[in-house]
Amino acid sequence: MLLLYNIGIRLYFVVIWLASFFDEKARLWIDGRKNQKFVPCTDSIWFHFASLGEFEQGRPVLEQLRLLQPGNKVIITFFSPSGYEVKKHTGLADAVYYLPLDTAGNAREFFDAINPKLAIFTKYEYWYYFFSEARKRGVPLYLISGIFRPEQVFFKWYGGLHRKILSFVTYFFLQDEPSKQLLSGIGIHNAAVSGDTRFDRVWANAQNAKHIPAVQEFKNGQRLFVAGSTWRHDEKLVATLVTQYPDWKFIFAPHEIDDDKIIELTGLLPVNSFIRYSQLTTQQGWAAACKVLIIDNIGILSALYQYGDIAYIGGGFGAGIHNTLEAAAFGLPVIFGPNYAKFKEAGDLVALRAGFNINDEKELIGIIESLTEDEGFYNSTCKKAKTYVEEHIGATKSIVNYIRSA
Repeated sequence: MLLLYNIGIRLYFVVIWLASFFDEKARLWIDGRKNQKFVPCTDSIWFHFASLGEFEQGRPVLEQLRLLQPGNKVIITFFSPSGYEVKKHTGLADAVYYLPLDTAGNAREFFDAINPKLAIFTKYEYWYYFFSEARKRGVPLYLISGIFRPEQVFFKWYGGLHRKILSFVTYFFLQDEPSKQLLSGIGIHNAAVSGDTRFDRVWANAQNAKHIPAVQEFKNGQRLFVAGSTWRHDEKLVATLVTQYPDWKFIFAPHEIDDDKIIELTGLLPVNSFIRYSQLTTQQGWAAACKVLIIDNIGILSALYQYGDIAYIGGGFGAGIHNTLEAAAFGLPVIFGPNYAKFKEAGDLVALRAGFNINDEKELIGIIESLTEDEGFYNSTCKKAKTYVEEHIGATKSIVNYIRSA
């Protein structure tokens, strides 16, 4: 099985390399790993994140350990360019790298350079050679905010190698009890249900949200619909609302903000109805007059929800929805597409009637009408969303206390 794993890793590299000739993200993935040099250090704390979402998820633990153990350097690795390119200069780390391809040689070289005293992975990503190298060197390896599902390879008859990868983990901090039971079923008992650190992150953000005067001016006292992390299918749906709700303002914060993607989005909107966020400082006075604001930068979405009245979270018509908790922490009802089964918090919000999944425009409009025409239902929904987040904070404290006492 390890031979097949090695072949698969190299085939994956070849596929990305071929894609790099015509895809920008693939090119960054290849070039970033080809050109990076590791700066030697000792007794570092290594955090690995798949992408930007996992960074925000694990950030509370990173911040706490950095505060409590200031003598240790913090090393961050990312698998995806969407995480690395945004956070490569973060002040929370002493060095930020792309995670090298998972080979025995790369793992040895990386460990030789950063000499970690402990390693922390967030939610998922399981790499055989990096995990086994940690075990060989006696480096504690923790998985935080982990969540498992029965259909994953670890729990299949052919998942022996992947179960071995899990055996290299020192301790699992899990989101829910079903995940703990799944691990127990394959003989892994070094685990505890601590919750999801995203709740700590989004709650802290909601309590100390950065004020954005330009967005306040844009809202201009009107009701605001915030569509966050949207893809094209999401945007086509939400764009239909712009003319149907003339008294509302709309914010689109696309998942991809390349100029061509923004231009495609503007093509869905009424002429002269929109302004880009980057234009607000050069075209003062336009914000209040415009009906649609398009966010063409990264990093302010979580603060935008404080101005919203209803939130739509993108991704549900593709690989899966994005972060619903950022909006829920501000007490916003959240709407999203049908692909949310892998996201526990989304299912919880649906069960509470604080979140709503839709399949088409008709269902979207139906939910909005229910929320806007029944003030009692709307207020109840908002309260449920905010309370749900507040009741699930605390994972960070539990995780940090365990790691520091181990």
